[in-house]
Amino acid sequence: MTAPQTGNRAPRPAPGPLTVSHPVIVEMVRVAALEVPGVLKVGRGGRLGWLAGSPVRARVHGGKASVRVWIVARPGHALRPLAAQVRQAVAATVERLLGLELGEVTVVVDGVGGFGQ
Repeated sequence: MTAPQTGNRAPRPAPGPLTVSHPVIVEMVRVAALEVPGVLKVGRGGRLGWLAGSPVRARVHGGKASVRVWIVARPGHALRPLAAQVRQAVAATVERLLGLELGEVTVVVDGVGGFGQ
């Protein structure tokens, strides 16, 4: 049995290449890191952390994405497992949602929240 035809529809074109802008990559990495329990903020620690520049750096070269993200942890969270969870969340976002191959993810824990953050 065939599906009924609903008129003269043109065939759908094949999907073309996807270009993802740098700000989109940065924002998706930021959101992925923020969703990890134990991350207080994506940013630099200290009172003047905002002077240090963007807390997410992303580079795509040769089809591979390399990411560096600075976070501030919530007090009481073990930092090594927290960094591993952030790395895993960012990797999943880059590969699954953005469709990019991952080169590396570097997580920098730049502070612990609650102390002047």
